[in-house]
Amino acid sequence: MRILYHLWLSPFSRKVRLVLAEKDLAFEMSVEKVWERRPDFLALNPAGQVPVLVDDEGPDGPVTICDSGAICEYLEEAYPKRGLIPGIPSERAEVRRLAAWFDCKFQEEVTRNLVGEKILKRFLGLGEPSSEAIRAGLTNIHYHLDYIGYLCERRTWLAGDHLSLADLAAAAHLSCVDYLGNVPWEEHAEAKEWYARVKSRPAFRPLLADRIPGVPPPKHYADLDF
Repeated sequence: MRILYHLWLSPFSRKVRLVLAEKDLAFEMSVEKVWERRPDFLALNPAGQVPVLVDDEGPDGPVTICDSGAICEYLEEAYPKRGLIPGIPSERAEVRRLAAWFDCKFQEEVTRNLVGEKILKRFLGLGEPSSEAIRAGLTNIHYHLDYIGYLCERRTWLAGDHLSLADLAAAAHLSCVDYLGNVPWEEHAEAKEWYARVKSRPAFRPLLADRIPGVPPPKHYADLDF
């Protein structure tokens, strides 16, 4: 059995879900309300963060892995079928660079300012959303969508000829922001076309079924054709 401890709008949890699904690995999900700081969960990950993967079927025996980057690298090495960091060393480096771009730069400039302010603050009891942070997120996202468009004009997928971890990391973050209706797709045709391709994959459909009580997504969220 594999269990993934996650949160609905955690892009890092969503990235791992996509990797597991693309590799056709069966797993169960357990929502972890990290703000409750549950002792049993802290025993798994003292950092108190999701995602955490418990893999009782690992090739080297049962293992518990924390941090989305470490989890994805583990899954790539332990289950090499349907590789998501493909190619020669320079190509693999490009996949990792772009995955880090979205997990670090996009996270700080967009996801944290939108999803963090509008959703997580409420659950964590951290007060009212910052209008300044939200404005920054809404401004910054154009830069990142332009970059996705730039890459798509030159490559089949973000990092090259094949779907990779870079695409899944980017789509995981954008799916969280899109749940709030804050992605200006109509202004970024190339990024929209790329996201539609990722969004239509079978691995992505469980994400589109996620619902947060009291916070419904926009109508286009689960529409494969927008």
